[in-house]
Amino acid sequence: MLVSEAVARRKSVRSFTSEPVDDDTIRRLLEAAARAPSGGNVQPWRIYVVNGDTMTRFREFIADRPIEAGEYDIYPPKLWEPYRTNRFTIGEQMYATLGIDRDDKEGRMRQFARNDEFFGAPAALFCFIDRRMGPPQWSDLGMFLQTFMLLAQEAGIDTCPQEYWSVRHGAVREFVAAPEEELLFCGMAIGHADWDAPVNTLVSERMPLDEWARFV
Repeated sequence: MLVSEAVARRKSVRSFTSEPVDDDTIRRLLEAAARAPSGGNVQPWRIYVVNGDTMTRFREFIADRPIEAGEYDIYPPKLWEPYRTNRFTIGEQMYATLGIDRDDKEGRMRQFARNDEFFGAPAALFCFIDRRMGPPQWSDLGMFLQTFMLLAQEAGIDTCPQEYWSVRHGAVREFVAAPEEELLFCGMAIGHADWDAPVNTLVSERMPLDEWARFV
């Protein structure tokens, strides 16, 4: 698979089949993804994988845990244009594919709660970072995670990065036994997409190049 093909095919899958992904495959993908760029070769990512029986135990563990205050803002307060419209549009498009009306708050909450199940994925990872790290090292996390997702596409595996887990940070830290000095950035569902699920037909839009790039 060409890199360009992997980039085009990668998407945030929100409904997975139960087909398993073995630990050895995830291990190979993680080792290969560690070649992602890292300023000063710091390599700040700290990864915890849940799979198989551990995933079953985690789902049981998280079921009774309340939502927590996030340790960071997923979006800036009072998001401005054009970013507000971009975020609003993808949300409305996603709920439309699910047949959930704007006024159906209960339906939207049920879909939101599916984050706790990794949308049915059989495996997942959690990405932590030392609290003392700064924005450049957070940038490294993004490059590492994107590299992992593209390599997963090459291997025929689908993913969904989930910053949602930042509001479950205490429970996740307890379950995976991460030290207090590590901050949870995100989780990521890992598995095989259920292409019969309407939500997986959604393809997010991107702004035209001329709206965000200028050749000086």
